[in-house]
Amino acid sequence: MADHRLKPITQLGGDTPRKDSFPGLTISERTDTALASLSARQGKPAQFQATAKAFFGFDLPGAGRVATGGVYTAIWTGQDQWFIEAPFASHEDIAPILKKGFGDTASITEQTDGWGGFDLQGQGCITTLEILCNLDLGKMAADSASRTVIEHLGCILICRETGQHYTVYGGRSSAASLHHALVTAARSAL
Repeated sequence: MADHRLKPITQLGGDTPRKDSFPGLTISERTDTALASLSARQGKPAQFQATAKAFFGFDLPGAGRVATGGVYTAIWTGQDQWFIEAPFASHEDIAPILKKGFGDTASITEQTDGWGGFDLQGQGCITTLEILCNLDLGKMAADSASRTVIEHLGCILICRETGQHYTVYGGRSSAASLHHALVTAARSAL
């Protein structure tokens, strides 16, 4: 029998997450987060909301918001739709975990390898991101999220700490292009 010795790589093809540093800004590749989509099934909104509250220990956030409790973070992505984040180390198979908890009240799909993410941290976040997207970042409060376009790529931008910490998710197949855009904007802005 063949010994395949498979080895995981990051979204940018490395053995370890990439980190780029600039004056006042660090851009870090996210590799420690499991991600799934969660959608309420038609005709079961009350059951779904009750199940969500019991499972997560918090109410799912409304439009443009993010909620966190315990190991889970819920990011609103559309009407009755959320992305759910959890630590990869304990939730590598996040979709089956959620399916077990939600039963037939929700539709759940694995998204960990479908989306790639980058954290931007430091006072240079807003200056860098303003070059790339049309969001009013000065008005984006902590625990808010919005869909946006960065370099022709559909992305989700999450404000973790106003002016200091943001996460950008984009399609994993375009992670290198997104990373290039972020780094190029940082070089230009800083």
